Amino acid sequence: MDGWPLPLSVAVLLSAVVVLVVSGGPFTRLADRLADRTGIGETMAGIVLIGSVTSLPGLITSILGAVEGDAAFAMNNALGGIALQTTFIALADLAYRSGNLEHAAASLPNLLAPISLSIMLATVLVAGSGPQFTVAGTHPVSLLLVFLYWYWLRLSRTVREKPLWKVTQTHLTRPDVPGPESERPGESLRRMWLVFALLAAMVSVTGYAVGQAGLVVAEQTGLSGGVVGALVTGTITSLPELVTVLYAVRIRALHLAIGDIIGGNGFDMLFLTVSDIVYREGTIYSAMGPEVVLVVGVGIILNLLVAAGLIRRQSRGIGFEGIAILVVYLVGVAMLIRT
Repeated sequence: MDGWPLPLSVAVLLSAVVVLVVSGGPFTRLADRLADRTGIGETMAGIVLIGSVTSLPGLITSILGAVEGDAAFAMNNALGGIALQTTFIALADLAYRSGNLEHAAASLPNLLAPISLSIMLATVLVAGSGPQFTVAGTHPVSLLLVFLYWYWLRLSRTVREKPLWKVTQTHLTRPDVPGPESERPGESLRRMWLVFALLAAMVSVTGYAVGQAGLVVAEQTGLSGGVVGALVTGTITSLPELVTVLYAVRIRALHLAIGDIIGGNGFDMLFLTVSDIVYREGTIYSAMGPEVVLVVGVGIILNLLVAAGLIRRQSRGIGFEGIAILVVYLVGVAMLIRT
């Protein structure tokens, strides 16, 4: 890292942007077809397939920050990505001209996700405020986050298969059913998974480049690791979610779009677990300063606004929650810069 000049680091970050944006479209179509062919549904495909792969750059970036001992960079790279990715729902709502996105993609798994994520974010706040101790070098909350993520996925499948209450179907609601592109002549499921793995590997490589370049930017510009993590690397590593969600809206895979964002956010929470494992200066939560606390709080507010929008289900336009999401995020950025 020390040998990277600042201009090269900036060039690497810009190159990563291009790679992540260009690969988003084909990746989204492939995930949509896999959702139909495997029968897992668009929401779970967005959460598990797209959410995990598009989060790989951020995961690698946070790991590099934790290894280098910059806890604020590692944490805010993950948490800043969550906040920004949640605002992508409002942008996707603007792009969806047929109605309100939360209305059209309303489902129990989609409603469960932002509530579960808010619980995970609040757990991080508790970890940072409580006693700092480790078990085998890792804070117990890091393991709890893994359990909460697993339980969320398990509960999502349960409520999808056996819902105890149902979303009212309207003429604007789009059910999660296989689309016309689910079958392509001569395309085997094995080949689809192979292409999926190759795209995931390409995204992972860009994550390493972003992590290295981001640390250089923080070091050579004098900006704090928390600011660079939340606003620079967190933004770049969130670009796959923006591209895939807008592309999913374009092909009318609305549940895939919502699942992409909420799934990516859930996977981003696991960045903290891995970062805590590789962080060697105590628990990563002991280094939670005002910058990290601010970003966590903004993330909780944004996700609860998404849940409110899914419950309210306005018929037209971006809706109250979309406007509120954009305002809260911009105010949060302004406060972070001034912190």
